[in-house]
Amino acid sequence: MSEYDGTSVTGAGGAADQRMTDRETGQSLTDRQGHPIADNQNLRTVGNRGPTTLENYHFLEKITHFDRERTPERVVHARGAGAHGYFEAYGKVGEEPIAKYTRAKLFQEAGKRTPLFVRFSSVIHGGHSPETLRDPRGFAVKFYTGDGNWDLVGNNLKVFFIRDAMKFPDLVHAFKPDPVTNRQDTVRIFDFVSNSPEALHMVTFLFSPWGIPANYRQMQGSGVNTYKWVNSEGQAVLVKYHWEPKQGIKNLTQTEAESVQGKNFNHATQDLYEAIERGDYPEWELCVQIMSDDYHPELSFDPLDPTKLWPPEQFPFLPVGRMVLDRNPQNYFAEVEQAAFGTGVLVDGLDFSDDKLLQGRTFSYSDTQRYRVGSNYLQLPINAPKKRVATNQRDGQMALFVDSPPGTNPHVNYEPTSLGGIVEAGKGDPEYTPRIEGNLVREPIDRPNNYEQAGDRFRMFEDWEREELIANLINALAPAPEVVRGKMVEHFTKCDSEYGRRVKEGLDARGPGDGTGGPMGAAKAAQAVLEAERDGHSASPY
Repeated sequence: MSEYDGTSVTGAGGAADQRMTDRETGQSLTDRQGHPIADNQNLRTVGNRGPTTLENYHFLEKITHFDRERTPERVVHARGAGAHGYFEAYGKVGEEPIAKYTRAKLFQEAGKRTPLFVRFSSVIHGGHSPETLRDPRGFAVKFYTGDGNWDLVGNNLKVFFIRDAMKFPDLVHAFKPDPVTNRQDTVRIFDFVSNSPEALHMVTFLFSPWGIPANYRQMQGSGVNTYKWVNSEGQAVLVKYHWEPKQGIKNLTQTEAESVQGKNFNHATQDLYEAIERGDYPEWELCVQIMSDDYHPELSFDPLDPTKLWPPEQFPFLPVGRMVLDRNPQNYFAEVEQAAFGTGVLVDGLDFSDDKLLQGRTFSYSDTQRYRVGSNYLQLPINAPKKRVATNQRDGQMALFVDSPPGTNPHVNYEPTSLGGIVEAGKGDPEYTPRIEGNLVREPIDRPNNYEQAGDRFRMFEDWEREELIANLINALAPAPEVVRGKMVEHFTKCDSEYGRRVKEGLDARGPGDGTGGPMGAAKAAQAVLEAERDGHSASPY
Protein backbone atom coordinates (compact mmCIF):
# COMPACT_ATOMS: atom_id res chain seq x y z
CA MET A 1 0.00 0.00 0.00
CA SER A 2 1.26 3.47 -0.80
CA GLU A 3 2.28 5.88 1.96
CA TYR A 4 -0.77 8.00 1.14
CA ASP A 5 -3.98 5.99 1.14
CA GLY A 6 -6.64 8.66 1.50
CA THR A 7 -7.21 8.15 5.23
CA SER A 8 -5.62 9.56 8.37
CA VAL A 9 -4.73 6.06 9.60
CA THR A 10 -0.99 5.59 10.05
CA GLY A 11 1.26 2.86 11.36
CA ALA A 12 -0.91 -0.19 10.67
CA GLY A 13 0.94 -3.36 11.67
CA GLY A 14 1.60 -6.59 9.83
CA ALA A 15 3.39 -9.92 10.01
CA ALA A 16 6.81 -8.38 9.27
CA ASP A 17 6.39 -5.55 11.81
CA GLN A 18 9.17 -5.31 14.40
CA ARG A 19 7.02 -3.65 17.07
CA MET A 20 6.41 -6.44 19.61
CA THR A 21 5.64 -7.06 23.25
CA ASP A 22 8.37 -8.49 25.44
CA ARG A 23 6.64 -11.89 25.16
CA GLU A 24 7.02 -12.12 21.38
CA THR A 25 9.61 -13.09 18.80
CA GLY A 26 9.33 -12.79 15.06
CA GLN A 27 7.68 -16.22 15.00
CA SER A 28 5.16 -15.72 17.84
CA LEU A 29 1.41 -16.22 17.33
CA THR A 30 -1.02 -13.30 17.85
CA ASP A 31 -4.68 -12.76 17.12
CA ARG A 32 -5.87 -10.18 14.58
CA GLN A 33 -5.99 -7.58 17.33
CA GLY A 34 -2.25 -8.01 17.91
CA HIS A 35 -2.63 -9.83 21.25
CA PRO A 36 0.10 -12.43 21.91
CA ILE A 37 -1.43 -15.93 22.16
CA ALA A 38 0.28 -18.13 24.74
CA ASP A 39 -2.26 -21.00 24.65
CA ASN A 40 -3.71 -21.96 21.28
CA GLN A 41 -4.70 -25.48 22.42
CA ASN A 42 -7.31 -25.06 25.15
CA LEU A 43 -10.61 -23.21 25.53
CA ARG A 44 -11.23 -21.22 28.71
CA THR A 45 -13.52 -23.45 30.79
CA VAL A 46 -14.86 -23.95 34.32
CA GLY A 47 -12.60 -26.82 35.29
CA ASN A 48 -10.77 -28.83 32.69
CA ARG A 49 -13.95 -30.71 31.66
CA GLY A 50 -16.03 -27.57 30.99
CA PRO A 51 -18.47 -25.97 30.57
CA THR A 52 -16.96 -23.35 28.27
CA THR A 53 -17.29 -19.66 29.12
CA LEU A 54 -18.54 -17.06 26.64
CA GLU A 55 -15.60 -14.66 27.04
CA ASN A 56 -13.27 -16.86 24.94
CA TYR A 57 -12.32 -13.95 22.67
CA HIS A 58 -9.42 -15.69 20.96
CA PHE A 59 -11.56 -18.74 20.24
CA LEU A 60 -14.50 -16.60 19.03
CA GLU A 61 -12.28 -14.62 16.66
CA LYS A 62 -10.61 -17.80 15.41
CA ILE A 63 -13.78 -19.85 14.84
CA THR A 64 -15.92 -17.06 13.40
CA HIS A 65 -13.21 -16.22 10.89
CA PHE A 66 -12.93 -19.92 10.04
CA ASP A 67 -16.71 -19.99 9.43
CA ARG A 68 -16.23 -17.27 6.81
CA GLU A 69 -13.03 -18.43 5.12
CA ARG A 70 -14.65 -19.06 1.75
CA THR A 71 -16.12 -16.60 -0.67
CA PRO A 72 -19.05 -17.90 -2.73
CA GLU A 73 -17.76 -20.42 -5.25
CA ARG A 74 -17.70 -19.37 -8.89
CA VAL A 75 -20.83 -20.56 -10.70
CA VAL A 76 -18.55 -21.67 -13.53
CA HIS A 77 -14.77 -22.14 -13.56
CA ALA A 78 -14.70 -23.01 -9.84
CA ARG A 79 -11.85 -25.56 -10.10
CA GLY A 80 -8.67 -23.70 -10.99
CA ALA A 81 -4.91 -23.29 -10.78
CA GLY A 82 -2.78 -20.24 -11.44
CA ALA A 83 0.70 -18.82 -11.90
CA HIS A 84 2.54 -15.54 -12.37
CA GLY A 85 4.73 -14.70 -15.32
CA TYR A 86 5.36 -12.18 -18.05
CA PHE A 87 4.42 -11.36 -21.63
CA GLU A 88 7.26 -10.42 -23.99
CA ALA A 89 6.25 -8.50 -27.11
CA TYR A 90 7.78 -9.09 -30.54
CA GLY A 91 7.06 -5.50 -31.66
CA LYS A 92 5.40 -6.71 -34.84
CA VAL A 93 2.47 -8.78 -36.02
CA GLY A 94 3.82 -11.45 -38.30
CA GLU A 95 6.34 -9.45 -40.33
CA GLU A 96 4.51 -6.10 -40.19
CA PRO A 97 4.88 -3.29 -37.63
CA ILE A 98 2.16 -3.86 -35.06
CA ALA A 99 1.45 -0.12 -34.88
CA LYS A 100 -0.25 -0.48 -38.27
CA TYR A 101 -3.10 -2.29 -36.50
CA THR A 102 -3.07 -1.33 -32.80
CA ARG A 103 -1.68 1.41 -30.60
CA ALA A 104 -1.80 -0.79 -27.47
CA LYS A 105 1.54 0.00 -25.81
CA LEU A 106 2.32 -3.46 -24.46
CA PHE A 107 2.77 -4.74 -28.06
CA GLN A 108 4.87 -1.94 -29.57
CA GLU A 109 8.43 -2.52 -28.39
CA ALA A 110 10.29 -5.75 -29.16
CA GLY A 111 11.46 -7.33 -25.92
CA LYS A 112 9.12 -5.29 -23.69
CA ARG A 113 7.94 -7.43 -20.79
CA THR A 114 4.58 -6.99 -19.09
CA PRO A 115 3.86 -8.85 -15.81
CA LEU A 116 0.79 -11.07 -15.81
CA PHE A 117 -1.19 -13.67 -13.91
CA VAL A 118 -2.91 -16.70 -15.46
CA ARG A 119 -5.76 -18.78 -14.08
CA PHE A 120 -6.53 -22.14 -15.71
CA SER A 121 -9.76 -23.90 -14.78
CA SER A 122 -12.42 -26.42 -15.63
CA VAL A 123 -15.88 -25.03 -16.25
CA ILE A 124 -18.83 -26.97 -14.91
CA HIS A 125 -18.01 -28.74 -11.68
CA GLY A 126 -17.05 -27.59 -8.17
CA GLY A 127 -13.84 -26.33 -6.64
CA HIS A 128 -12.37 -29.75 -5.81
CA SER A 129 -13.71 -31.75 -8.75
CA PRO A 130 -11.33 -34.03 -10.68
CA GLU A 131 -9.20 -32.37 -13.35
CA THR A 132 -9.81 -35.31 -15.68
CA LEU A 133 -13.47 -34.58 -16.41
CA ARG A 134 -14.69 -33.96 -19.95
CA ASP A 135 -15.11 -30.20 -19.87
CA PRO A 136 -13.75 -27.07 -21.56
CA ARG A 137 -10.82 -25.52 -19.71
CA GLY A 138 -10.73 -21.85 -18.83
CA PHE A 139 -7.65 -19.87 -19.91
CA ALA A 140 -7.76 -16.37 -18.35
CA VAL A 141 -4.80 -13.95 -18.48
CA LYS A 142 -4.50 -10.67 -16.55
CA PHE A 143 -1.87 -8.34 -18.05
CA TYR A 144 -0.66 -5.61 -15.65
CA THR A 145 0.17 -3.06 -18.37
CA GLY A 146 1.43 0.50 -18.02
CA ASP A 147 -1.99 1.67 -19.23
CA GLY A 148 -3.87 -0.40 -16.63
CA ASN A 149 -5.08 -3.99 -16.61
CA TRP A 150 -6.06 -6.02 -19.66
CA ASP A 151 -7.93 -9.28 -19.11
CA LEU A 152 -7.96 -11.79 -21.97
CA VAL A 153 -10.56 -14.30 -20.80
CA GLY A 154 -11.12 -17.43 -22.86
CA ASN A 155 -10.96 -21.21 -23.02
CA ASN A 156 -8.70 -23.91 -24.38
CA LEU A 157 -11.17 -24.71 -27.18
CA LYS A 158 -11.47 -21.99 -29.81
CA VAL A 159 -15.26 -22.10 -30.28
CA PHE A 160 -18.26 -22.07 -27.93
CA PHE A 161 -21.67 -23.74 -27.59
CA ILE A 162 -23.86 -20.69 -28.18
CA ARG A 163 -23.69 -17.34 -29.94
CA ASP A 164 -26.26 -15.31 -27.98
CA ALA A 165 -25.72 -14.43 -24.30
CA MET A 166 -29.45 -14.90 -23.63
CA LYS A 167 -28.86 -18.67 -23.70
CA PHE A 168 -25.89 -18.76 -21.32
CA PRO A 169 -27.77 -19.51 -18.06
CA ASP A 170 -29.71 -22.29 -19.81
CA LEU A 171 -26.53 -23.80 -21.24
CA VAL A 172 -24.88 -23.90 -17.83
CA HIS A 173 -28.01 -25.27 -16.14
CA ALA A 174 -28.16 -28.11 -18.69
CA PHE A 175 -24.52 -29.06 -18.09
CA LYS A 176 -24.63 -28.64 -14.30
CA PRO A 177 -25.90 -31.46 -12.08
CA ASP A 178 -29.63 -32.23 -12.16
CA PRO A 179 -31.42 -30.02 -9.56
CA VAL A 180 -33.17 -33.11 -8.12
CA THR A 181 -30.54 -35.89 -8.24
CA ASN A 182 -27.46 -33.62 -8.05
CA ARG A 183 -25.76 -35.66 -10.79
CA GLN A 184 -24.59 -34.47 -14.19
CA ASP A 185 -26.86 -36.11 -16.73
CA THR A 186 -26.09 -36.40 -20.44
CA VAL A 187 -29.80 -36.74 -21.21
CA ARG A 188 -30.29 -33.17 -19.97
CA ILE A 189 -27.21 -32.01 -21.86
CA PHE A 190 -28.30 -33.45 -25.18
CA ASP A 191 -31.88 -32.34 -24.68
CA PHE A 192 -30.47 -28.80 -24.70
CA VAL A 193 -27.98 -29.42 -27.52
CA SER A 194 -30.55 -31.13 -29.73
CA ASN A 195 -32.56 -27.91 -29.59
CA SER A 196 -29.49 -25.68 -30.02
CA PRO A 197 -27.75 -26.90 -33.19
CA GLU A 198 -25.18 -24.08 -33.07
CA ALA A 199 -23.51 -26.22 -30.37
CA LEU A 200 -22.60 -29.01 -32.84
CA HIS A 201 -19.13 -27.64 -33.58
CA MET A 202 -18.24 -27.38 -29.88
CA VAL A 203 -19.77 -30.79 -29.09
CA THR A 204 -17.61 -32.35 -31.82
CA PHE A 205 -14.51 -31.00 -30.10
CA LEU A 206 -15.72 -31.70 -26.56
CA PHE A 207 -16.54 -35.40 -27.02
CA SER A 208 -13.30 -36.05 -28.88
CA PRO A 209 -9.96 -36.33 -27.02
CA TRP A 210 -9.78 -32.51 -27.23
CA GLY A 211 -12.39 -32.47 -24.47
CA ILE A 212 -9.85 -33.75 -21.91
CA PRO A 213 -6.49 -31.95 -22.06
CA ALA A 214 -3.67 -33.97 -20.50
CA ASN A 215 -2.72 -30.99 -18.30
CA TYR A 216 -2.75 -27.19 -18.32
CA ARG A 217 0.78 -26.77 -19.71
CA GLN A 218 0.07 -28.73 -22.90
CA MET A 219 -3.16 -27.15 -24.06
CA GLN A 220 -3.98 -24.26 -26.34
CA GLY A 221 -5.79 -21.10 -25.27
CA SER A 222 -8.15 -18.84 -27.13
CA GLY A 223 -10.04 -15.59 -26.59
CA VAL A 224 -12.99 -17.37 -28.31
CA ASN A 225 -14.82 -14.11 -29.05
CA THR A 226 -13.93 -11.58 -31.73
CA TYR A 227 -12.35 -8.31 -30.56
CA LYS A 228 -11.00 -5.21 -32.32
CA TRP A 229 -7.64 -3.55 -32.57
CA VAL A 230 -7.52 0.24 -33.01
CA ASN A 231 -4.47 2.13 -34.31
CA SER A 232 -3.33 5.69 -33.58
CA GLU A 233 -5.47 7.05 -36.43
CA GLY A 234 -8.67 5.55 -35.03
CA GLN A 235 -8.86 2.79 -37.64
CA ALA A 236 -9.90 -0.70 -36.53
CA VAL A 237 -9.69 -4.34 -37.57
CA LEU A 238 -11.28 -7.48 -36.15
CA VAL A 239 -8.96 -9.85 -34.27
CA LYS A 240 -9.04 -13.28 -32.68
CA TYR A 241 -6.45 -14.31 -30.05
CA HIS A 242 -4.76 -17.71 -29.81
CA TRP A 243 -2.26 -19.10 -27.28
CA GLU A 244 -0.08 -21.85 -28.76
CA PRO A 245 1.91 -23.93 -26.22
CA LYS A 246 5.64 -24.36 -26.84
CA GLN A 247 5.42 -27.62 -24.85
CA GLY A 248 3.19 -29.21 -27.51
CA ILE A 249 -0.44 -30.33 -27.19
CA LYS A 250 -1.54 -33.52 -25.44
CA ASN A 251 -5.05 -34.88 -24.89
CA LEU A 252 -6.44 -37.94 -23.11
CA THR A 253 -8.94 -40.61 -24.14
CA GLN A 254 -11.79 -41.35 -21.76
CA THR A 255 -10.13 -44.57 -20.57
CA GLU A 256 -6.81 -42.82 -19.98
CA ALA A 257 -8.52 -40.02 -18.07
CA GLU A 258 -10.35 -42.49 -15.82
CA SER A 259 -7.04 -44.20 -15.06
CA VAL A 260 -5.39 -40.89 -14.10
CA GLN A 261 -8.40 -39.89 -12.00
CA GLY A 262 -8.19 -43.13 -10.02
CA LYS A 263 -4.67 -42.17 -8.94
CA ASN A 264 -4.70 -38.36 -8.68
CA PHE A 265 -7.66 -36.05 -9.26
CA ASN A 266 -5.45 -32.95 -8.80
CA HIS A 267 -2.93 -34.01 -11.42
CA ALA A 268 -3.08 -30.86 -13.60
CA THR A 269 -2.62 -28.48 -10.67
CA GLN A 270 0.29 -30.56 -9.41
CA ASP A 271 1.85 -30.75 -12.88
CA LEU A 272 1.79 -26.95 -13.31
CA TYR A 273 3.10 -26.21 -9.82
CA GLU A 274 5.94 -28.73 -9.95
CA ALA A 275 7.04 -27.72 -13.46
CA ILE A 276 7.48 -24.12 -12.31
CA GLU A 277 9.19 -25.16 -9.07
CA ARG A 278 11.82 -27.14 -10.97
CA GLY A 279 12.43 -24.28 -13.41
CA ASP A 280 10.66 -25.89 -16.38
CA TYR A 281 8.71 -22.74 -17.13
CA PRO A 282 5.75 -23.28 -19.49
CA GLU A 283 5.57 -20.95 -22.44
CA TRP A 284 2.91 -20.00 -25.00
CA GLU A 285 3.13 -17.89 -28.15
CA LEU A 286 0.33 -15.38 -28.61
CA CYS A 287 -0.94 -15.29 -32.18
CA VAL A 288 -3.71 -13.24 -33.73
CA GLN A 289 -5.88 -13.52 -36.80
CA ILE A 290 -6.82 -10.23 -38.42
CA MET A 291 -9.85 -9.40 -40.58
CA SER A 292 -11.26 -6.11 -41.83
CA ASP A 293 -14.20 -4.83 -39.79
CA ASP A 294 -17.12 -5.40 -42.12
CA TYR A 295 -19.85 -7.92 -42.98
CA HIS A 296 -17.71 -10.21 -45.20
CA PRO A 297 -20.48 -11.59 -47.45
CA GLU A 298 -17.91 -13.82 -49.18
CA LEU A 299 -17.76 -16.01 -46.05
CA SER A 300 -20.29 -18.75 -45.33
CA PHE A 301 -20.49 -17.65 -41.69
CA ASP A 302 -20.62 -14.44 -39.67
CA PRO A 303 -17.08 -13.51 -38.51
CA LEU A 304 -18.54 -12.41 -35.13
CA ASP A 305 -20.05 -15.87 -34.51
CA PRO A 306 -18.17 -17.51 -31.57
CA THR A 307 -19.28 -20.98 -32.70
CA LYS A 308 -17.03 -20.64 -35.75
CA LEU A 309 -13.32 -20.72 -36.56
CA TRP A 310 -11.74 -18.32 -39.01
CA PRO A 311 -10.04 -20.49 -41.65
CA PRO A 312 -6.28 -20.10 -41.05
CA GLU A 313 -5.51 -20.43 -44.77
CA GLN A 314 -7.48 -17.19 -45.31
CA PHE A 315 -6.63 -15.51 -42.00
CA PRO A 316 -3.23 -16.82 -40.89
CA PHE A 317 -2.00 -17.00 -37.31
CA LEU A 318 0.39 -14.07 -36.82
CA PRO A 319 2.73 -14.16 -33.77
CA VAL A 320 2.83 -11.02 -31.61
CA GLY A 321 4.62 -12.18 -28.45
CA ARG A 322 5.18 -14.94 -25.92
CA MET A 323 4.03 -15.69 -22.38
CA VAL A 324 6.24 -17.39 -19.78
CA LEU A 325 4.97 -18.61 -16.39
CA ASP A 326 7.86 -18.54 -13.92
CA ARG A 327 6.43 -18.06 -10.41
CA ASN A 328 3.91 -19.99 -8.33
CA PRO A 329 1.42 -18.28 -6.01
CA GLN A 330 2.44 -18.03 -2.36
CA ASN A 331 -1.16 -18.35 -1.21
CA TYR A 332 -3.81 -20.10 -3.30
CA PHE A 333 -6.80 -18.26 -1.87
CA ALA A 334 -5.34 -14.75 -1.98
CA GLU A 335 -4.07 -15.11 -5.53
CA VAL A 336 -5.88 -17.85 -7.46
CA GLU A 337 -9.29 -17.95 -5.76
CA GLN A 338 -9.66 -14.17 -5.42
CA ALA A 339 -8.34 -13.42 -8.92
CA ALA A 340 -11.16 -11.71 -10.81
CA PHE A 341 -11.30 -11.43 -14.60
CA GLY A 342 -13.65 -9.63 -16.98
CA THR A 343 -13.90 -9.42 -20.77
CA GLY A 344 -14.62 -5.69 -20.46
CA VAL A 345 -11.19 -4.97 -18.99
CA LEU A 346 -9.35 -3.53 -22.02
CA VAL A 347 -6.64 -0.91 -22.54
CA ASP A 348 -6.27 1.82 -25.14
CA GLY A 349 -5.83 0.28 -28.60
CA LEU A 350 -8.08 -2.72 -27.81
CA ASP A 351 -11.84 -2.67 -28.27
CA PHE A 352 -15.00 -4.79 -28.32
CA SER A 353 -16.67 -6.22 -31.38
CA ASP A 354 -20.45 -6.52 -31.76
CA ASP A 355 -20.32 -10.25 -30.92
CA LYS A 356 -23.56 -10.75 -28.93
CA LEU A 357 -22.02 -13.34 -26.64
CA LEU A 358 -19.09 -11.01 -25.85
CA GLN A 359 -21.49 -8.19 -25.00
CA GLY A 360 -23.24 -10.40 -22.46
CA ARG A 361 -19.98 -11.73 -21.00
CA THR A 362 -18.71 -8.18 -20.54
CA PHE A 363 -21.55 -7.38 -18.14
CA SER A 364 -21.73 -10.78 -16.45
CA TYR A 365 -18.08 -11.42 -15.64
CA SER A 366 -17.39 -8.25 -13.67
CA ASP A 367 -20.84 -8.40 -12.07
CA THR A 368 -20.19 -11.87 -10.67
CA GLN A 369 -16.86 -10.73 -9.17
CA ARG A 370 -18.58 -7.89 -7.30
CA TYR A 371 -21.02 -10.43 -5.87
CA ARG A 372 -18.47 -13.15 -5.19
CA VAL A 373 -15.47 -11.19 -3.89
CA GLY A 374 -17.04 -7.82 -3.04
CA SER A 375 -17.46 -4.34 -4.42
CA ASN A 376 -13.82 -3.50 -3.62
CA TYR A 377 -12.33 -6.56 -5.35
CA LEU A 378 -10.08 -4.32 -7.43
CA GLN A 379 -8.23 -3.18 -4.28
CA LEU A 380 -6.96 -6.73 -3.69
CA PRO A 381 -3.29 -7.01 -4.74
CA ILE A 382 -3.94 -9.78 -7.29
CA ASN A 383 -6.55 -7.66 -9.08
CA ALA A 384 -5.15 -4.14 -8.62
CA PRO A 385 -3.35 -2.55 -11.59
CA LYS A 386 0.37 -1.95 -11.19
CA LYS A 387 0.03 1.79 -11.78
CA ARG A 388 -1.56 4.92 -10.30
CA VAL A 389 -5.30 4.68 -9.49
CA ALA A 390 -7.48 7.72 -8.66
CA THR A 391 -11.27 7.41 -8.48
CA ASN A 392 -14.27 8.85 -6.66
CA GLN A 393 -15.55 5.37 -5.78
CA ARG A 394 -16.04 5.17 -2.02
CA ASP A 395 -16.93 2.81 0.78
CA GLY A 396 -18.50 -0.63 0.35
CA GLN A 397 -17.59 -3.76 2.26
CA MET A 398 -13.86 -4.13 3.02
CA ALA A 399 -12.74 -0.79 1.58
CA LEU A 400 -9.00 -1.00 2.26
CA PHE A 401 -8.15 2.59 1.34
CA VAL A 402 -9.45 5.60 -0.58
CA ASP A 403 -8.36 6.20 -4.17
CA SER A 404 -7.65 9.92 -3.59
CA PRO A 405 -4.29 11.24 -4.86
CA PRO A 406 -2.19 13.52 -2.62
CA GLY A 407 -3.13 17.19 -2.80
CA THR A 408 -6.77 16.70 -3.76
CA ASN A 409 -9.60 18.00 -1.65
CA PRO A 410 -10.81 15.13 0.61
CA HIS A 411 -14.25 16.75 0.84
CA VAL A 412 -14.83 16.32 -2.90
CA ASN A 413 -15.75 12.80 -4.02
CA TYR A 414 -17.42 13.77 -7.29
CA GLU A 415 -16.52 15.15 -10.72
CA PRO A 416 -16.76 17.68 -12.36
CA THR A 417 -15.61 20.09 -9.68
CA SER A 418 -13.90 23.45 -9.24
CA LEU A 419 -12.91 22.77 -5.62
CA GLY A 420 -9.74 20.74 -5.99
CA GLY A 421 -11.02 17.23 -6.69
CA ILE A 422 -9.90 14.70 -9.30
CA VAL A 423 -10.14 15.95 -12.90
CA GLU A 424 -10.44 14.18 -16.24
CA ALA A 425 -7.28 12.89 -17.92
CA GLY A 426 -6.06 14.38 -21.18
CA LYS A 427 -7.46 13.21 -24.50
CA GLY A 428 -5.69 10.39 -26.30
CA ASP A 429 -5.66 9.25 -29.91
CA PRO A 430 -8.98 9.27 -31.78
CA GLU A 431 -11.50 6.58 -30.91
CA TYR A 432 -12.87 4.17 -33.49
CA THR A 433 -16.38 5.38 -34.35
CA PRO A 434 -18.09 2.96 -36.75
CA ARG A 435 -21.52 3.87 -38.08
CA ILE A 436 -24.21 1.43 -36.96
CA GLU A 437 -27.85 1.50 -37.99
CA GLY A 438 -30.76 -0.91 -38.02
CA ASN A 439 -34.10 -1.69 -36.50
CA LEU A 440 -34.26 -2.77 -32.87
CA VAL A 441 -35.09 -6.50 -33.13
CA ARG A 442 -34.87 -9.88 -31.39
CA GLU A 443 -33.52 -12.05 -34.21
CA PRO A 444 -30.82 -14.67 -34.83
CA ILE A 445 -27.92 -13.86 -37.14
CA ASP A 446 -28.34 -14.25 -40.90
CA ARG A 447 -25.67 -16.93 -41.48
CA PRO A 448 -25.97 -19.54 -38.70
CA ASN A 449 -24.44 -22.35 -40.83
CA ASN A 450 -24.55 -24.73 -37.85
CA TYR A 451 -23.19 -27.83 -39.58
CA GLU A 452 -20.39 -27.04 -42.06
CA GLN A 453 -17.48 -26.52 -39.67
CA ALA A 454 -18.58 -29.37 -37.38
CA GLY A 455 -18.48 -31.69 -40.39
CA ASP A 456 -15.12 -30.30 -41.47
CA ARG A 457 -13.71 -30.97 -38.01
CA PHE A 458 -15.04 -34.55 -38.02
CA ARG A 459 -13.24 -35.20 -41.31
CA MET A 460 -10.03 -33.48 -40.11
CA PHE A 461 -9.74 -35.67 -37.03
CA GLU A 462 -7.33 -38.57 -37.12
CA ASP A 463 -8.92 -42.03 -37.19
CA TRP A 464 -8.36 -42.65 -33.47
CA GLU A 465 -9.89 -39.26 -32.63
CA ARG A 466 -13.01 -40.08 -34.67
CA GLU A 467 -13.26 -43.48 -32.99
CA GLU A 468 -13.08 -41.86 -29.56
CA LEU A 469 -15.61 -39.17 -30.54
CA ILE A 470 -18.16 -41.72 -31.76
CA ALA A 471 -17.70 -44.00 -28.75
CA ASN A 472 -18.12 -41.11 -26.30
CA LEU A 473 -21.22 -39.80 -28.05
CA ILE A 474 -22.84 -43.25 -28.12
CA ASN A 475 -22.16 -43.73 -24.40
CA ALA A 476 -23.58 -40.29 -23.63
CA LEU A 477 -26.66 -40.62 -25.84
CA ALA A 478 -27.50 -44.27 -25.13
CA PRO A 479 -29.71 -43.48 -22.09
CA ALA A 480 -31.59 -40.69 -23.91
CA PRO A 481 -35.19 -41.05 -25.10
CA GLU A 482 -35.82 -41.41 -28.81
CA VAL A 483 -36.90 -37.79 -29.25
CA VAL A 484 -33.42 -36.64 -28.19
CA ARG A 485 -31.53 -39.42 -29.97
CA GLY A 486 -33.39 -38.83 -33.21
CA LYS A 487 -32.71 -35.10 -33.22
CA MET A 488 -29.01 -35.62 -32.49
CA VAL A 489 -28.57 -38.22 -35.23
CA GLU A 490 -30.28 -35.83 -37.65
CA HIS A 491 -27.90 -33.04 -36.63
CA PHE A 492 -24.80 -35.24 -36.92
CA THR A 493 -25.94 -36.44 -40.35
CA LYS A 494 -26.25 -32.84 -41.53
CA CYS A 495 -22.65 -32.33 -40.39
CA ASP A 496 -21.39 -35.42 -42.22
CA SER A 497 -23.25 -38.52 -43.41
CA GLU A 498 -20.66 -40.88 -41.92
CA TYR A 499 -20.80 -38.98 -38.63
CA GLY A 500 -24.56 -39.48 -38.34
CA ARG A 501 -24.51 -43.08 -39.59
CA ARG A 502 -21.90 -44.24 -37.08
CA VAL A 503 -23.67 -42.64 -34.12
CA LYS A 504 -27.01 -44.13 -35.21
CA GLU A 505 -25.57 -47.62 -35.66
CA GLY A 506 -24.01 -47.49 -32.22
CA LEU A 507 -27.24 -46.32 -30.59
CA ASP A 508 -29.35 -48.92 -32.41
CA ALA A 509 -27.04 -51.64 -31.12
CA ARG A 510 -27.62 -50.43 -27.54
CA GLY A 511 -31.41 -50.58 -27.71
CA PRO A 512 -33.84 -48.05 -26.17
CA GLY A 513 -32.57 -45.64 -23.54
CA ASP A 514 -33.84 -45.70 -19.95
CA GLY A 515 -33.83 -41.90 -19.61
CA THR A 516 -31.14 -41.81 -16.91
CA GLY A 517 -27.85 -40.35 -18.08
CA GLY A 518 -24.50 -40.09 -16.35
CA PRO A 519 -21.47 -37.78 -16.43
CA MET A 520 -20.19 -36.62 -19.80
CA GLY A 521 -18.06 -39.29 -21.45
CA ALA A 522 -18.27 -41.89 -18.68
CA ALA A 523 -19.13 -45.28 -20.17
CA LYS A 524 -20.11 -47.27 -17.06
CA ALA A 525 -21.46 -44.84 -14.49
CA ALA A 526 -24.46 -47.00 -13.58
CA GLN A 527 -22.24 -50.09 -13.39
CA ALA A 528 -19.99 -48.30 -10.89
CA VAL A 529 -22.93 -47.85 -8.49
CA LEU A 530 -23.60 -51.61 -8.53
CA GLU A 531 -19.90 -52.46 -8.24
CA ALA A 532 -19.53 -50.37 -5.09
CA GLU A 533 -22.27 -52.32 -3.33
CA ARG A 534 -21.20 -55.70 -4.71
CA ASP A 535 -17.49 -55.28 -3.95
CA GLY A 536 -17.80 -53.44 -0.66
CA HIS A 537 -16.39 -55.34 2.34
CA SER A 538 -18.81 -56.00 5.17
CA ALA A 539 -17.93 -54.61 8.59
CA SER A 540 -19.37 -54.98 12.07
CA PRO A 541 -20.74 -51.90 13.87
CA TYR A 542 -18.77 -50.42 16.75
